Amino acid sequence: MPTTEPVPILMYHAVAHSPAEAVFGLSVSPDAFADQMELLAELGCTPVTTAELAYAWRTAGSLPRRPVLITFDDGYEGVHRHALPVLATYGFTSTLFVSTAWLRGAHDEGDAPDTMLDWDQVRELAAAGTEIGGHSHSHPQLDQLPDDRLWFETLRCKEILTGELGERPVSFAYPYGYSNRRVRRTVRSAGFSQALAVGNALAERRQGPYALKRMTVRRTTVLDEFERLVLGSGRDIARTFAGDRALTRGYALVRRARAAGRGPAGG
Repeated sequence: MPTTEPVPILMYHAVAHSPAEAVFGLSVSPDAFADQMELLAELGCTPVTTAELAYAWRTAGSLPRRPVLITFDDGYEGVHRHALPVLATYGFTSTLFVSTAWLRGAHDEGDAPDTMLDWDQVRELAAAGTEIGGHSHSHPQLDQLPDDRLWFETLRCKEILTGELGERPVSFAYPYGYSNRRVRRTVRSAGFSQALAVGNALAERRQGPYALKRMTVRRTTVLDEFERLVLGSGRDIARTFAGDRALTRGYALVRRARAAGRGPAGG
């Protein structure tokens, strides 16, 4: 398909029967996830990774018919337990963005909101064709950090992923979707080639490789709504997320005021 066409990027978090209360609203049940993947297959959609999409847009290369991105944030254990078998059934690829301090194992610093993946599971996901990307080290609001902590969160995540997987991650997703010019510049300088925000809109080439928008899939996302996210126009999707986008705009003003009140970012 033409590389200039908008592409839906789906944002998932936990896939679980009974997730922790902190992530319940952003979770999906295993049955719902299976139904959504079945629908993608019926619609003739072809999942691609974040790196594949960004490369096609960067080089004016081609994309398959009806491309879609399936992305997971944070690193919940259900991505391996429940999502991976379904993805394998259809031969679907995906991108998993992990916060390295939350994963079970040598780098675990606690405070994870639910049961997370361990490193063996992350390696199994990678071996199955899942792109593994960075999501910071401890999942802070990156745009609220001083420069030294921002660098630490970005570089530490990259270093751990490279050491554990033997391959440098090239894609990044901003925790909570929050970024600004300073954050995007840091992510790029750290060696990531592209990064995803939220925005609850279709991804477009004109957004640039470090501000690609995604759409949230929730516990309350019914199958008809899911189909609109995948096939709908930008106007349809804007109506679906009208409330979210109004809140996002309001909160963005608050966040900018807070950042300005702290004065120049620094060590």
